[in-house]
Amino acid sequence: MKNTVSVEQGYKLMFQEYPDVVDVDTMRVMLGGIGKRTAYRLLRDGVIECVRMGRVYKVPKISIISYLCKAEVESE
Repeated sequence: MKNTVSVEQGYKLMFQEYPDVVDVDTMRVMLGGIGKRTAYRLLRDGVIECVRMGRVYKVPKISIISYLCKAEVESE
């Protein structure tokens, strides 16, 4: 049986050095250096929840952690 991390546990353990809300470039770094197009596709398709203010996307850190925890569960 694999150890899985809940979103609450992930919030306490992952990305402590990042602020609670990040921009797209920071999100890309947090996700291992994904491409700009992939990052915007994840946001546009609603895979990662975000807030759009004009042309600027703001991404809550908890949304990134949730995405990673969901991806981990789906890969099992």
